[in-house]
Amino acid sequence: MVSSKPVSAKAEAMVLCRVPRWSVGLWASPGWWRTTCTLRALVQPKRGPGCPGGASGLLACSMFSKVSSCTPEVMLTQERYPVQRLPFSVVSEEDLAAFERIVPGRVVTDPEELEVSNVDWLRTARGCSKVLLRPRTSEEVSRILRYCHERNLAVNPQGGNTGLVGGSVPVFDEIILSTALMNQVTSFNSVSGILTCQAGCVLEGLSRYVQERDFVMPLDLGAKGSCHIGGNVATNAGGLRFLRYGSLHGTVLGLEVVLADGTVLDCLTSLRKDNTGYDLKQLFIGSEGTLGVITAVSILCPPRPKAVNVAFLGCPGFAEVLQTFSTCRGMLGEILSAFEFMDAECMQLVQQHLHLASPVQESAFYLLVETSGSSTGHDAEKLGCFLEQVLGSGLVTDGTVATDESKAQALWALRERITEALSGDGYVYKYDVSLPVERLYDLVTDLRARLGSQARHVVGYGHLGDGNLHLNVTVDAFSAALLDTMEPYVYAWTAGQRGSISAEHGLGFRKRDALRYSKPPPAVRLMQQLKALLDPKGILNPYKLLPTQA
Repeated sequence: MVSSKPVSAKAEAMVLCRVPRWSVGLWASPGWWRTTCTLRALVQPKRGPGCPGGASGLLACSMFSKVSSCTPEVMLTQERYPVQRLPFSVVSEEDLAAFERIVPGRVVTDPEELEVSNVDWLRTARGCSKVLLRPRTSEEVSRILRYCHERNLAVNPQGGNTGLVGGSVPVFDEIILSTALMNQVTSFNSVSGILTCQAGCVLEGLSRYVQERDFVMPLDLGAKGSCHIGGNVATNAGGLRFLRYGSLHGTVLGLEVVLADGTVLDCLTSLRKDNTGYDLKQLFIGSEGTLGVITAVSILCPPRPKAVNVAFLGCPGFAEVLQTFSTCRGMLGEILSAFEFMDAECMQLVQQHLHLASPVQESAFYLLVETSGSSTGHDAEKLGCFLEQVLGSGLVTDGTVATDESKAQALWALRERITEALSGDGYVYKYDVSLPVERLYDLVTDLRARLGSQARHVVGYGHLGDGNLHLNVTVDAFSAALLDTMEPYVYAWTAGQRGSISAEHGLGFRKRDALRYSKPPPAVRLMQQLKALLDPKGILNPYKLLPTQA
C-alpha cells in the first residue's frame, strides 16, 4: 500500500536517539569460517562501551570576551586566524523585536545557550553570535532572510553542527539560523521509496523511520545521531554507504530552498526523471549554505537489505589492502556495501581512549567489509569464497565475522569512533582528501616523516572504496608554526596526484583559500559569479567555501 499523504507532526517528529545500524539479523556460519581461518584462530570481538552517543567585529563580539566555563580553551576564530569582518550591520534591539514577531518565543539571546552553537564539534572554531533563531517553517525562514537582506545582517545557517571544517558556526557575530525545529516528515511513498521531509530531521531518526518501512537511507555517517539531513545535503556528505548508493547528487530528487532575499525556490519534486531546463537543485547540494537555506528535501531511499554481513580483517601491509580490495570487488560485486580501512595507529588510539578491544591480532592495517543483499544463502556463499581466497593467499592474516547484531555494531564502532578517539588525544588537524587508491596511504607516510616528533600521531583511515583518505594529525595544542609545515604541503601533494583537497567534508572556513588546489581559476570565478547572483549582499554564511577576495 502506498503511503504518500502528509504525516502528522505529533506522530512523526524526528527525535534524536540511537538506533541499530541495521534492524535485521546477521548471518555467519561458524563451520566454514573455522575451516577457512587456518592461519590464525578466530578471535571473537569483545563488545566495547556504548557510544556517547575588524573593529566593528570586535565590538560586536565584546559580550563574549569571557568564555563560558564549559569551553574555556576554545579561542575565537577571529583571533586564531587572519580574517577581517565584512561591513555587515550589527543586530540591534529593534532587530530582536522584529525577529520576535516572526518567530515568537524562539529567539535565543542568552550567552550560555548560545555558546553551544558558537563552537564547532571539534572545538577548534568559535564565533560570537548574540542571537539564534529557531524557525519551524520555510515561510518563517523566508521572512527572516527577507528582513536580514533588507538590514544587511549576516546569517549563519546551522543544522546539527557536526561539520569538521568550521562551516557550521559563525566567524564573527552572524545570526545563527537553526533548522532544529524543522524536523517533520512530510510524506513517504512505500512503493517508490521516496521520502520528503524538512531539513532539520536528524539522519538517525530518518533511518529509523524508513527502516520501519523496509527501506534504508542512502547515506550513513558516524555523526548520524546529531547531523541534519539539510546539512548533509548542503555539504554533500559522503559517508559509509557511498560505495553502494553513490552521491547525494544522485539520490536527492528535489529541494526547497530559501534564497538570500527571502524568495522560496520550490523544486521539491519527487520525480526520478525531469529533463526540463537546468537542474537547479544541484547548485545547492554542496553549497554549504552560501547560496540559499535548504528547508526541505526529497530523497530516494533503497529497499532495506535482508542479508547483512560484517567482517573485520587484518592485513600485513597497504599493498595487501589494495589487493584485497580488488579481490573483494571482483568476488562480492553487487552485494559489497562498504570497504573501510584504518591503520595500526588508529586502532591504538581507539583502544587507548575509548577502551575498545581489537577483535583480531595486531596488524599494520585493518579492514571492515560489509555486504548487503536480498538472499542470505547467496551472500553467505560469496563472502565465504572471498574470505577463503584472501586468507589462503596471505593477503589477510586474521579476521572475524559478526554473528549477531551487537557484534556487528561493535565492529562498526571501531571504525566509526576513530574521530572521537582522535579528539581525546589532543588538538587535531584534519584533512579529508580524494586520491588515486594506489597512492592513498603514501600521503600519510610522507607527512609522518615530514613532521617527525612534532606530532603525537599521524594517522590514516577512510573509505578505500571511494578513494577517500582521512588524514589526521594530533598534537598537544594548536601551533601556527606546525600548521605552516602542513599547509599548503598537504594540498600541493594532493594536487600533484590530481586529487581533491576535500572529498566529503566540504571547504567551510578552514579550507576556503585552498580551493585553487582543486579547481582552476575559471571555475572559481564562475562560483563567485553564482554567489554574487544569488546572494548579492553576501549575507549567507560569509567567510565560507569561497576564497578570500582582495
